[in-house]
Amino acid sequence: MSVYGVQGEERTRYTKAESKQIRTRSLRLLGSLLRPLKARLWLTALAVVVSSAAQAAGPALIAYGIDSGIPALLAQDWFPVAFAGLAYLLSGLAGAFLISIYIRSSARISQAVLIDLRTRVFLHTQKLSLEFHESYTSGRIISRQTSDLDAIRELLDEGLTLLVRGVTYMVFMAGALIIFDPPSALVLLVALVPLGILTRWFQVRSQALFRRSRVASAKLIVQFVETMTGIRAVQAFRKERRNERVFGDLVEDYRDVNAGVLRLFAVFNPGLALIGNTAVAVVLLLGAFRVVDGALGVGVLLAAVMYTKRFFDPMEDMAMFYNGYQSASSALEKISGVLEEEPSVPDPVQPVDLWTADGHVRFDGVEFAYTADRVILPRFDLDLPAGQTVALVGSTGAGKSTLAKLIARFYDPSDGAVTLDGVDLRDLHPKDLRRAIVMVTQEAYLFSGTVADNIALGRPDAPFDEIVRAAKAVGAHEFIESLPNGYDTDVNKRGGRVSAGQRQLISFARAFLANPAVLILDEATSSLDIPSERLVQEGLTKLLADRTAVIIAHRLSTVSIADRVLVMEHGRIVEDGTPDDLIGGTGRFAALHAAWRDSLV
Repeated sequence: MSVYGVQGEERTRYTKAESKQIRTRSLRLLGSLLRPLKARLWLTALAVVVSSAAQAAGPALIAYGIDSGIPALLAQDWFPVAFAGLAYLLSGLAGAFLISIYIRSSARISQAVLIDLRTRVFLHTQKLSLEFHESYTSGRIISRQTSDLDAIRELLDEGLTLLVRGVTYMVFMAGALIIFDPPSALVLLVALVPLGILTRWFQVRSQALFRRSRVASAKLIVQFVETMTGIRAVQAFRKERRNERVFGDLVEDYRDVNAGVLRLFAVFNPGLALIGNTAVAVVLLLGAFRVVDGALGVGVLLAAVMYTKRFFDPMEDMAMFYNGYQSASSALEKISGVLEEEPSVPDPVQPVDLWTADGHVRFDGVEFAYTADRVILPRFDLDLPAGQTVALVGSTGAGKSTLAKLIARFYDPSDGAVTLDGVDLRDLHPKDLRRAIVMVTQEAYLFSGTVADNIALGRPDAPFDEIVRAAKAVGAHEFIESLPNGYDTDVNKRGGRVSAGQRQLISFARAFLANPAVLILDEATSSLDIPSERLVQEGLTKLLADRTAVIIAHRLSTVSIADRVLVMEHGRIVEDGTPDDLIGGTGRFAALHAAWRDSLV
């Protein structure tokens, strides 16, 4: 589990131990992304080093041209001046050519890293268990894939170029200054003291601000995504004004954080310029006295001034890099946090194959708790024979959906085992598990694409006639045929082109086409009107005959097709019998059935 965890909002302040763990985790992720690109990285680094060396030769050639070329020119010797000029031109051309190679190579590296990282985030979040997705909001996941990855992209595309070129350039300028004029290099060394103090001041204060900036950005995205996703509820309950205030507060917070960052740069950038200009002035002043004394050549002084000036030239770019670096570093921390999350329902190490399942489900001493102090299902045993249709009935919160999720292995029991045909679900091969057990929930989610594509979700290679047969079996064929393009009609985003009841019928057809050994219907008829529900029940009666079915429904009319009814209260099964036996008794189900029958009068 990552430092963040999946509960609550991400923090902006950490203990030293947590910060060290986060940095280590982020660097480990970055190393794994760069490792496959070693050869290209070395080639890029070589291009940077040689180009910086070529640029560093420029002031030295000018010094040679002035101090050696001019006296030689007076003696009618053109060679030193011509050599200096030609060498300066060639070094400039070589530097420009190598920088071009570097930029192209670094762009390829950044794109390779981004593709790898974006794919990792997508694939990993798909593998994470239902527990993670129920706790980690969709807006935060979207933020990881959008604003956080964009921050890293900006760093790799621009910031990293500025850093590598800037550092290499500064090293060569400082080295050349030491060789040409050690006293001027001493001035530069002294200037590094206030430069280091200023940089450290900026680093400490900006780190927390950039973390706050990433969190504030994520909150904005979360609020926007949740508002747009739930726009029907927003408009139905007139939440526009309240959302406007909430979003406005988030925008203000984001603006305040960015204003704080700009205030830092308002001190940092002028401070850099002041230190650099002061160092250049001191080098020029001291060098001028030495030229007058004859201890220093004019060309060497000019080269020393140029080297000092060029040493500080990349500083502003370095500050911009640090801006991008802090933002990207905070983004990388959050992305690495997601990638460090482990599925609470892991795949088996040595999976057991079950090519053909009969559908015999058994709970052996099962107990389930979301947390240590929140036990949902106390210890119990349950046997569901193959081919039996079982209805789960009970009040909200009784544990019906949790029991169904255990059968589908969305969760693992805290204790005990759930088995299919004698095989523990934790040992069953994931492909066999998903083929054998299918769950249809209350939310009938449809993906963008045609109706036929959505029905064939579990069997993409299914022939068209089988798709049609599945739709006819659940009573969906008639309304599908009435759509503009029949089975080729695009259902639009999230199935917005069809009604809630029609979406539910399509999800039924999808489940039936998958032909599972165990079918779980979790409030799956809640979106259907009475005629549609009756039509579906006719299909259910025929299609559930040879498979195990678990039906969770508040509508007791759905229970009538069950062979067996389990009444649950507080996570325990309090009644177990056929619908007729329980209706004729005096227990909880009889009371529920009587209340339901009276409501129809």
